[in-house]
Amino acid sequence: MKLTEREVDRIIEMAWEDRTPFEAIEFQFGLPEKEVIKLMRSTLKRSSFNLWRKRVNSGVSQKHLKTRNTEIDRFKCSRQRQISLNKISKR
Repeated sequence: MKLTEREVDRIIEMAWEDRTPFEAIEFQFGLPEKEVIKLMRSTLKRSSFNLWRKRVNSGVSQKHLKTRNTEIDRFKCSRQRQISLNKISKR
């Protein structure tokens, strides 16, 4: 499956968001968790990828619906910065 630069950018943004589960990415783009990990590994710098994986596996992130708190009803924090072309925008 060939993704556009805009789609890749959005997938990376969704992957960084703690409240966006992998299932939402798969529903919207058809990429299962393993493919998202491959995309993140090939797109991000090694240090950024390692930080992301550490965060996803730390328990802080609610990336899996089955381990998610049922009180969470949004995918994105209201204070989340926008990411554009893999760079975090400044406010």
